[in-house]
Amino acid sequence: MRTIARSQRRAAVALGGSSALVYAFFYLPVIVLIVFSFNKARTGGAWTGFTTNWYSLLAQNDQIKTATVNSVVVAIIATSVATVLGTMISLALDRHTFRGRKAAQQVVYLPVIAPEIVTGVSLLAFFSLALGRLNDILGRGAEDAIRLGRPTVILTHIAFCTAFVALVVRASLRTLDPAIEEAAADLGAGAWTTFRRVTLPSIMPGVLGGALLSFTLSLDNFVITFYVAGPGATTLPIEVYGQLRRAISPEVNAVSTLIFAASSLLLLSALGVQAGVARRRLQQVRPAKQGPEPNQPITDPNPTPIPQRRGQ
Repeated sequence: MRTIARSQRRAAVALGGSSALVYAFFYLPVIVLIVFSFNKARTGGAWTGFTTNWYSLLAQNDQIKTATVNSVVVAIIATSVATVLGTMISLALDRHTFRGRKAAQQVVYLPVIAPEIVTGVSLLAFFSLALGRLNDILGRGAEDAIRLGRPTVILTHIAFCTAFVALVVRASLRTLDPAIEEAAADLGAGAWTTFRRVTLPSIMPGVLGGALLSFTLSLDNFVITFYVAGPGATTLPIEVYGQLRRAISPEVNAVSTLIFAASSLLLLSALGVQAGVARRRLQQVRPAKQGPEPNQPITDPNPTPIPQRRGQ
């Protein structure tokens, strides 16, 4: 027994050490970035003092502000549409059987497994062909032609974000017992009422997780956006990449720190919402206590008098 316990302790120490190394590999660069966003030195890796001037200069940088607004607008629109479409696709694939269901499933999950550069090049070719035909139909020349821009970026982000939302929501649907929905239908609830009162609350953690994943992927996507972005549609990752090619500016560290803080706050908020939903669901399905409490005497609310014998 001592040998087994010793082996288990060694395995736990090894697992904890490897996990710590993995987390350090991922988060130490982020910590260094946050620290150097408060460094006085404009270039170089030496610490010369504490300052918050780079955040003040960041508020005056019109290029970064415009790119940040573009990224946030694209992420919000893409997440909203992709969450609705991904949830609908997941319900269709999980709850219904139709011709071409397997092919539709493969097509939906294709953006998840396809390399981003392949997706970006294919979308660039598609938009070039489609916009060229549209300009020919509308009779627009080179001066007033419809070109790549924010709409093409939004459509692209909706396309690949929908696949990730569908993947997460379908995983939640697999843990949902269909008998619950059948019971709601037997009690007279329609399809919409069943979805709104039973299905959606049950899969809400998956929907929120898919929306959060979609927002994060849209906000920091670079490869695909680089191919489909046109004039006036530069997102923050593309702007940061352009500035890094010229010089490493502390303003880039500052905006990266703000994005990391906003993402962390959004993640904590989503986890809080999921925990609240799970807590309310547990309270709803928790059976009412039946029987007396432990170590409590059983009392009859209407006791029947016991007749006494004569002579007592």
